Amino acid sequence: MKDLNLPEPITAYFNADANDGRAVARCFNPDGSVRDEGKTHTGPAAIEAWKAHTADRYRYTATPIKVEKKERTYFVTSHVVGDFPGSPIDLRYAFTLERGKIATLEISA
Repeated sequence: MKDLNLPEPITAYFNADANDGRAVARCFNPDGSVRDEGKTHTGPAAIEAWKAHTADRYRYTATPIKVEKKERTYFVTSHVVGDFPGSPIDLRYAFTLERGKIATLEISA
């Protein structure tokens, strides 16, 4: 990740993603949101529950391999490998940042 020069909140997210839901939720603003698998999760409790549910269902690692910035959004391509259908896959993470934290994250294939 270091050679991609990711903003600190995004680096913090990928580091937290390897740990737990509470760590992931701390990367977001209080009204931050995640859109993943067609559902939106808003606020710390919902984000923590989303991460916990995902961790219960799958074991995986996500390694950022490319970053592009367009206006206020950082698009991070991450190579995701795990015990889920379709693994491995490159997923696109679209982050918007506000006040040094993640405001929104949308994850798509």
